[in-house]
Amino acid sequence: MLAILRGAREPMSIVEIAQRLGVHANTVRFHLDTLTEQGRVERVAPTNAGPGRPPLLFRVTPGMDPAGPRHYELLAGVLVAGLADEPDAGHRAERLGHAWGTGMVASPPTPETATEAMDSLITLLAGLGFAPEPHDDGDGPEIALRHCPFLELSRAGTDVVCPIHLGLMRGVLEQLTGGLAVESLEPYVEPDLCLTRLILNP
Repeated sequence: MLAILRGAREPMSIVEIAQRLGVHANTVRFHLDTLTEQGRVERVAPTNAGPGRPPLLFRVTPGMDPAGPRHYELLAGVLVAGLADEPDAGHRAERLGHAWGTGMVASPPTPETATEAMDSLITLLAGLGFAPEPHDDGDGPEIALRHCPFLELSRAGTDVVCPIHLGLMRGVLEQLTGGLAVESLEPYVEPDLCLTRLILNP
C-alpha cells in the first residue's frame, strides 16, 4: 500500500487503492487508519469539490520513512574509528562514557549503601545488555560482564569502547551515595568475561 501511494502522482482514494491491490475497500480503510496513526500516511482534502460526498484522499506523509532501514552499527563504527584517531583517545572516550552514566541516574539520587549502589549499577548494566554478575574473590567486590552489547566494535576498538564502558560505570556510581567507585575494567580476562573491580571510597 505504501509503495502504491509513493508511486502515485496524486493522492489516492480508498476505492482506487483497493482496485490496485485487488482487495476490499474495508481492508484498505483498516490499514490506512493504522498508517495514519503512525504518521506514515496523511489525509488530503480534495481539490475539486464536485456534487455529492467527496472521497477521502490519502498520500504518503512527506519526509523520510520512519520505518526505513537503520544502520546504527555502521554509524557507531565511524564514530569509534574517528575517536580512536584523536589524541588521548582513551581518556576522551572515558569522559564521554562518564557523561553518559551521569545522565542515566535520577537526580537527586536516593541515599544508598554500597550494596544498594552495586545493585543499582548491576540493574542498569543488565538493562543495557551487559549480562552482569556480582562477584567477590576476597579482594573486594567485582562485577563480571558476560556480554558486550557492542561486541563487534569493542573487538575492533577496545582502546575506545572499553573506556566508554568504564566511564559509564564511574559516572553512575559517582551519582549514587553508596561510597562505591570503579577501580578498573579489565577487558576479556576470559573469552566471555570482562571484569569490573570496585572499591569503597574512604
